[in-house]
Amino acid sequence: MNILKIVIAATLVAAAGSALAEASYPPETPFVSSKTRAEVTGELTQQGDQGGADDDASTQAAQHPAESRKTRAVVKAGLIADASAPDREFDPVRTNAGH
Repeated sequence: MNILKIVIAATLVAAAGSALAEASYPPETPFVSSKTRAEVTGELTQQGDQGGADDDASTQAAQHPAESRKTRAVVKAGLIADASAPDREFDPVRTNAGH
């Protein structure tokens, strides 16, 4: 009798799960563009001609990276000196990583 109850319960759970799986959420609505591909391409070209696309600070940083005036040895020496502070630990493995 217990096996019959378990089988019936499992069947009801499976039926309820499959009934809920039919509806998609959120409802799929087709995207309708307000511009054509040529209009978008024209706007991007116009922005590039006016310099609008190049004025973003994030692209400027990527195009012109900052130049360091310190050598790698000077930076490592500074890290080792900072590691001697009482609240820091010196890790020689990390200091020599990649070399």
